[in-house]
Amino acid sequence: MSGIKVLAAVLIAGGILGLVYHHFSYTKDAHEAKIGSVELSVAKKESVDVPEWAAVGAIVVGAALLLFGSSARR
Repeated sequence: MSGIKVLAAVLIAGGILGLVYHHFSYTKDAHEAKIGSVELSVAKKESVDVPEWAAVGAIVVGAALLLFGSSARR
């Protein structure tokens, strides 16, 4: 499988996931403190919204790469 086909598959899969889930969350360590033997840390949950136009655009670009990417190399 060529690199273009892998990139196209990743874009299509990412676009479909963006349309299905609309956002993703991750945990970010905000503060950390050490006072003697006591360690304190704060984990902050962040959320990123995926715009619908970006998900659809990723699917379209992935499909175009899949269809026309290999013919451009010939």
